[in-house]
Amino acid sequence: MPNKFYVIDTNVLIHDPKAVLSFEEHGVIVPMTVLEELDKLKVGKSHIAADCRAAIRLIDNLLGNASTQAIEEGVGIARGPEGNSGTLSVLMPRSQNPEVLPGHINDNRIINDVLALKSAKPKHRYILVSKDINMRLKARASGIEAEDYHNDQLVSDVKQLSLGFFELEGSFWDRIHHVDTKQETGNTWHRLITQEVLDAVGEEAVFPNQCILDEQGFVGRIIDVNPEHLVLRHLLPEQLMEQQAWGLEPLNIHQAIALNFLLDPEIHLVTLTGSAGSGKTILALAAAIEMTIEQQRFNKIIATRSTPPLAEEHGFLPGTEEEKMDPWLGAINDNIEALHLYDENPTASIQYVKEKANIQFKALNYIRGRSFQKSLIIIDESQNLTPHQLKTIITRAGEGSKVVCLGNLAQIDTPYLSPTSSGLTYMIERFKGFPLSAGIQLQGVPRSVLAEYAEANL
Repeated sequence: MPNKFYVIDTNVLIHDPKAVLSFEEHGVIVPMTVLEELDKLKVGKSHIAADCRAAIRLIDNLLGNASTQAIEEGVGIARGPEGNSGTLSVLMPRSQNPEVLPGHINDNRIINDVLALKSAKPKHRYILVSKDINMRLKARASGIEAEDYHNDQLVSDVKQLSLGFFELEGSFWDRIHHVDTKQETGNTWHRLITQEVLDAVGEEAVFPNQCILDEQGFVGRIIDVNPEHLVLRHLLPEQLMEQQAWGLEPLNIHQAIALNFLLDPEIHLVTLTGSAGSGKTILALAAAIEMTIEQQRFNKIIATRSTPPLAEEHGFLPGTEEEKMDPWLGAINDNIEALHLYDENPTASIQYVKEKANIQFKALNYIRGRSFQKSLIIIDESQNLTPHQLKTIITRAGEGSKVVCLGNLAQIDTPYLSPTSSGLTYMIERFKGFPLSAGIQLQGVPRSVLAEYAEANL
């Protein structure tokens, strides 16, 4: 029988429907109030409703045919490949105990029930797990240990995230003593000693598709790395800056590297992060149109993003799916317009591109269960997605598809997410060793002088 018990709040199960499996050998308690909240939220086509249903099904499977007494005391379950034994129980309301907090609020009911449980079994340790910081504050003020859900949080500070590049003072080659260089099919490859590169960039590990820049104008892209040797592809800055995608040219070397990743057929997942106005959306869209219309590598472009909770039930809005999503995917339309701003007939050009590139605006709620073949999927505002939601979208990518995730971790609009718990952060960490993925944090704000000043000073 465990001595430590974690009481799970509703928002944790919405964030990760499999959360009850994440506490190793300890006990997990789901309050009856949480089950009631899941029941109210399970109806509909929103991703929240789907996550609620998934959590309910898992709890039902784990409890099985256990008796009422066993459900209250704890049903043994095995978690993970090691088979660590823990328990899962349901916390019934304890109405016979005096209320510490007013009981008309669900959060207060949960806190009251945990306090009653602590009083009845003082030898056990109870910890409330919630994504709601105010819930945690109230719990601690009431004498209950409380913490955030950290199981899918891979970094403690977003500053630990890879930028996708290393910028070095002076010359990179002054730090390197052993190199084998070969040229083939117009490319230059350098085979270096891995430890020398680690010492040069000041890191403990490097990964494929990170880039190295120095003040002398050298740009190298890591292609392959093992404990002994590392292969670097030499990229010429002038060629990078001369790249074009649907008439768009990069404005700085970081945008040029991003465009190189976007247009590379060997890269299946690209992550572009950076401040507002750094060029994430317009680069992704220009590359998508170029690869769909000119190169014919894709049959369609799928644009999606998270939407605020009140907007999740799109069926209540009038019009087509594209019209329903227009308020939330306005940035995509704005950038299509920006790409054709100086055309002789911009309206006709925009309509032509939308039809020829088969640009489709999809609500996140309706992507579940779909499979997109030969599609370029653009996920805008991905910092507002949980790891579970982002996995739902990326796993929709079928044969010949490419996924581009765009986001700014400084602009999270979801109340239960932080930069460290965002699905975008989780994905960057999980994919950093995957050779078919690449990502870069764009620098500067090329949108305008006004936007750059506002980003730096407001």
